[in-house]
Amino acid sequence: MSAQRIECELLADAGVAHGFFTRQGGVSTGVYASLNGGRGSRDEPAAVAQNLALMARALGVAPENFLVPYLTHSPDCVIVDAPFGDDRPKCDALVTKTRGLALGVTGADCGILLFSDPGAGVIGAAHAGWKGAFTGVLESTLQAMEQIGASRPAIRVVLGPTIAQSSYEVGPEFRDRFLMQNARDARFFGASDKPGHFMFDLPAYIGARLMAEGVGEFRNLALDTYADETRFYSYRRSVHRGEPDYGRLVAAIALV
Repeated sequence: MSAQRIECELLADAGVAHGFFTRQGGVSTGVYASLNGGRGSRDEPAAVAQNLALMARALGVAPENFLVPYLTHSPDCVIVDAPFGDDRPKCDALVTKTRGLALGVTGADCGILLFSDPGAGVIGAAHAGWKGAFTGVLESTLQAMEQIGASRPAIRVVLGPTIAQSSYEVGPEFRDRFLMQNARDARFFGASDKPGHFMFDLPAYIGARLMAEGVGEFRNLALDTYADETRFYSYRRSVHRGEPDYGRLVAAIALV
């Protein structure tokens, strides 16, 4: 059995392994079929642990060195240099320059991003839903990478499977929150067929914030979690269907 992942040439450097894992190639069943990486889901813990071990193997690291934080939709990023076991930090991004560690984040519509400055040997992973992106998790990740030696113009960032604008309808209060912070963010809200509602472009919003921060390169894989049920989990799709829970995708990067 092999965990299925999507790779991007922007992160294909010697000494760096990465993957945006799909939902294929794992052991979970039911709504979690099959490569569910969500410890916060109601899936069997043993199945999730086995799925994470399959991902670790694909990246070439030991399972105990595959680090995934306890996500809280925050702007917080933690620098790590050793495994943290079951004592997972509550944050939405991790960075490291320690070889042998893999950093992962989960998502099921939210943005899951991988960062690398290959010259400095610094990597990061961040979970950016609308709230995390809005409150600064992307900027926190870049700042933490710089603290351990990265150069912002050398940092490459790739956004993995994320809900697309065509699948993300929001209400007026959601849009107003953004416009109160920055009126120029109106460009990320398109028209909806539902009166008074809008279609939010989370990937474009994430990309704009990163480019405004001066990253060297940004790539959006343009993969819609909601629309592609075969490969991706989606929180919003599960809600629309009235399903009891949903699996989580994992994006991970490692210094090997």
